[in-house]
Amino acid sequence: MKISNLDALDEIKQQGLKKIFPGKPRIAVGLATCGIATGGDLVFEALKDSLEKRGLDVYLAKVGCIGYCKEEPLVNISFPGKPLLILHRVKERDANSIVEALTKGDVPEEKALCRIEEWDHLTSKLAYGSGFENVPRYSDIPYFRYQKKLVLRNCGLINPEDIEEYIGIGGYYPLFKALKSMSPEEIIEEVKASELRGRGGAGFPTGLKWSITRAANGSRKYVICNADEGDPGAYMNRNEMESDPHMLIEGMLIGAYAIGAQEGVIYVRAEYPKAIERLELALQQAEEYGLLGDGILGTNFSFHITLAKGAGAFVCGEETALISSVEGKPGRPRPRPPFPAEKGLWGMPTNINNVETWCNIPIIIAKGGNWFAQTGTDKNKGTKVFSLVGKVDNVGLVEVPLGTPLSQIVYEIGNGGTGGKKIKALQTGGPSGGCIPASLFDTPVDYEKLKEAGSIMGSGGIVVMDADTCMVDTAKFFIEFTSDESCGKCIPCKEGLQMVHETLEKITRGEGTQGDLEVIEDLCDTIQKTSLCALGQTAPNPVLTTIRYFRSEYEAHIRDHKCPAKQCRALITYRILEDKCTGCTLCARVCPVAAITGELRKPHSINPDLCTKCGSCKDVCKFDAVIVE
Repeated sequence: MKISNLDALDEIKQQGLKKIFPGKPRIAVGLATCGIATGGDLVFEALKDSLEKRGLDVYLAKVGCIGYCKEEPLVNISFPGKPLLILHRVKERDANSIVEALTKGDVPEEKALCRIEEWDHLTSKLAYGSGFENVPRYSDIPYFRYQKKLVLRNCGLINPEDIEEYIGIGGYYPLFKALKSMSPEEIIEEVKASELRGRGGAGFPTGLKWSITRAANGSRKYVICNADEGDPGAYMNRNEMESDPHMLIEGMLIGAYAIGAQEGVIYVRAEYPKAIERLELALQQAEEYGLLGDGILGTNFSFHITLAKGAGAFVCGEETALISSVEGKPGRPRPRPPFPAEKGLWGMPTNINNVETWCNIPIIIAKGGNWFAQTGTDKNKGTKVFSLVGKVDNVGLVEVPLGTPLSQIVYEIGNGGTGGKKIKALQTGGPSGGCIPASLFDTPVDYEKLKEAGSIMGSGGIVVMDADTCMVDTAKFFIEFTSDESCGKCIPCKEGLQMVHETLEKITRGEGTQGDLEVIEDLCDTIQKTSLCALGQTAPNPVLTTIRYFRSEYEAHIRDHKCPAKQCRALITYRILEDKCTGCTLCARVCPVAAITGELRKPHSINPDLCTKCGSCKDVCKFDAVIVE
């Protein structure tokens, strides 16, 4: 059905609402990558089989990820006039008990995580109803309490494979408003009023970027979505594409109309098969409904989007390297100026924003730039999505207002360290970000404050490190990553990062010497000042911040030949405490190199010349007899 007027859009909206509120029980299983990885697909099939066997009239659907990855697989259940219930840690074996409870208008109490009574969408609220007062409210769950979801507003609640559900919650109405009642200039002014800054890392004002591209001369113009999410541990963009792909498409459509672009490209990692699958389906559906292609919504605006699959090169996250890759050339950065806004894809004016930036556009057009600017701080408006990973109890996706202190993200939302361990530091901004010590966790997450601390916002990864983390080894890991990912076009980046890595490797082997830190700092300074692109310019951040905040750990490695965190193999030894060893022989049996000897029921010992320091003995010892020195 081609949509060309408001009546047709309203008709589709009603069809979508009937799927979200079908007038009968609805079960929706979280089937983004995280849900599938924990068995969500098996849960879906088990629920389907159980419903079919009982012949129950229940609407079974797929949804994306609501962000609470620790609690996957997640299942949503709604009854007419009742709250939406979120069940957590659902297993295949739970299907029958869920369906049995469903016949009684209930859910297994032990599986109920929380209830949602109303839900914000683009222009108003959708009310589910009341009841199930014994189940905590969504806002009572600490993981959700401090979040404000704008970009993730639909993730985990609608079917990402059904365009009608997206339209049902107000999707494509902002596009209709933009095309039917706003000029391109008015759209750009609305985006400027929102003060939205690019969410890909640099934080450049989005409205200003659009206006530059619109004013540039060119026979054709392009918009590109940078979905080449390469930071280790970062998966915000992946979930946004898997859980709400039409939100991205709608944002690009509005931006293309404002800029005057006729073609768009989504450059997505080939390692994201589920995101690609759902994007391809969403693009096909948008064309079928007249929301993409020629004569969109009955206007003279035409716009086409193609997918380009990246091969996983980290440097292609840099916009000029990305453009080179789309053109079929090696993904290497180009000198700037000229900037892509003036001379980008195929030499034409090109606007590049990342997934999250585009996803903010529909809600800005729907509710207004001034409304959007009410969230955040003076210079940092709106929200930011982070992937919270590492040594933190609650891992998952977090969306908070900009200006939220790191401490609230780590301790309130993340619930502190895994197993209650003390947190030492965290890193923001991926391999190009800095390591911030726990003493600075009052730092608000905004572009300027993070830079002052020696880090960057980046695309939004937060990696938490506890007391068992060696900061020297951490710096070595990230510098090795960026060194390997360097395109090799400029010497400061390729050779300089390799030299820094070799020096860090020497220090973690206990072969460091006085003066090594000064050498590293000089190298990092040169790399930052002379590298061609942002990869080299920001790669030293993890090294410089660990030296700045954890210098004593470096000095212990160099001066004392000790690793305070007891992680660097060359600087530790394993020993068995005689007074604790019971002679159970378990450690000897798991040792892969037969380095442990001893008689049954008598204390054992480790031969340090044979020990490879794999840690297997310590892992299996039930008496805490194995220690690391």
